[in-house]
Amino acid sequence: MRPGYALTVESLRKTYPGGVEAVKGISFSVRRGEIFGLIGPNGAGKTTTLRIVATLLRPTGGRVEVYGMDVVDEAMEVKKIIAYLPEESGAYRNLRGEEFLRFIARLNTDDAREEEEMMEYAAELSGLGDRLRDKVATYSKGMTRRLLVAATLMRRPRLAILDEPTSGLDVLSASRVRASIRRYVEETGAAVLLSSHNMLEVEYLCDRVAVIHNGVLVAEGEPRSLKEKYGARNLEEVFLKVVGGWES
Repeated sequence: MRPGYALTVESLRKTYPGGVEAVKGISFSVRRGEIFGLIGPNGAGKTTTLRIVATLLRPTGGRVEVYGMDVVDEAMEVKKIIAYLPEESGAYRNLRGEEFLRFIARLNTDDAREEEEMMEYAAELSGLGDRLRDKVATYSKGMTRRLLVAATLMRRPRLAILDEPTSGLDVLSASRVRASIRRYVEETGAAVLLSSHNMLEVEYLCDRVAVIHNGVLVAEGEPRSLKEKYGARNLEEVFLKVVGGWES
């Protein structure tokens, strides 16, 4: 484990049945207190990588450590300090927002005081106020996503793994979700690994970025450094140049 790092990925490979290589030997690290973004086109291997880090998939090769613990050999211990929000995650529509948060809290603790601390923190992170008293079925997509992000972060995981946290949201809702993520990192010193198709969002939110294409890591660095290196005005241009150059 590299000192000061929350996550270390070394020569990670994943081959699915049928010989489909989703991830082809990628390596990267995420520092403590850092938001690290994985970007790439559909099918690049982003979600597969996130699921391996989250202990939901076994790698074919390579090694992944979360705070020095192997995600395969020490999966149960890793699960205690991480949280994972899939892109297609949902909340129980017939529960009120506060009921859903309490359900999640009770899955994570049987201590009444800790449960209330989680509830208070989640309410603050969500920013939903009195709407937490309403059923999730009445929420907009943006409100639901804010609820889910708060539920993911409420137990203060040391590594949060977020797959497309603002997918399909309007500008205002996406901004609120980003603010919650940034606030969480600043308050806890935890690390966040996220995937997003929104290049402007990644540029705004992430401290460092890795670009994956066809299962291979093709660029990595701070957004500013990547823009300088590729002579780009923004991260979207970096992405297009890197992926386009790789395809040619």
